[in-house]
Amino acid sequence: MDDPLDQFRLGDRVAIVTGASSGLGARFSRVLDAAGARVVVTARRGELLASVAEQLTDATPVTCDLTEADAADVLVDVALERYGRIDVVVNNAGATVELPATDLPLDDLRRVLEINLVAPFALARRAAAAMQRGSIINVTSQYGSVGVNGPMAAYSASKGALENLTRQLAVEWARTGVRVNAIAPGYFPSEMTTGLLADERGRTWLRRTTPVGRIGEEHELDGALLFLATDASSFVTGSVLHVDGGWTAQ
Repeated sequence: MDDPLDQFRLGDRVAIVTGASSGLGARFSRVLDAAGARVVVTARRGELLASVAEQLTDATPVTCDLTEADAADVLVDVALERYGRIDVVVNNAGATVELPATDLPLDDLRRVLEINLVAPFALARRAAAAMQRGSIINVTSQYGSVGVNGPMAAYSASKGALENLTRQLAVEWARTGVRVNAIAPGYFPSEMTTGLLADERGRTWLRRTTPVGRIGEEHELDGALLFLATDASSFVTGSVLHVDGGWTAQ
């Protein structure tokens, strides 16, 4: 390879990013676009999604609910019809319900599992069948690996399951050319963390409990994303890359 940086570029490859209307998903879309990818962005909020797509060089917005039975088929079909290929999938969409486990309705647990586990599996399975080779990146959480002294049973269960699903799919598909890895962020600014970060007690708790003494900044996931999405990680599959300021090292 003449230029070592070439392995971090995506050329004309095609990526699908879920949960792309705001926060980390919107950032992931912009980073992949900057690396040269053509991006299919999806979320439920069409107006916000269209705004994100307008900022990208070559993007196709698809407004859909990932828990619908045909959502994965729709996304893959759009990508193939529009661009003729799929190279990267970023399963970023997620949800949480913050209730104590003893008060958590089973319907709420099922809804979180549908969004955080079943939908990523459905899209990964459908996309993998259409890929010649490529990278599937599941966005899990530090709470996929550790518990927390808080009302996070549904979220933690779903992310822990997604983390091990990542390993299982990586092993099953290892010889097909499709790699499956995960990024496990700690606390970053997002819609899910708005309430916590707006409260001084919450910010103090995060500074005290995160080894580096702060939350992550939006750009601090860029390197992990590009590493896993590009040929820079061509010999990496089944890995969970923690970007959490040392939280899971404690």
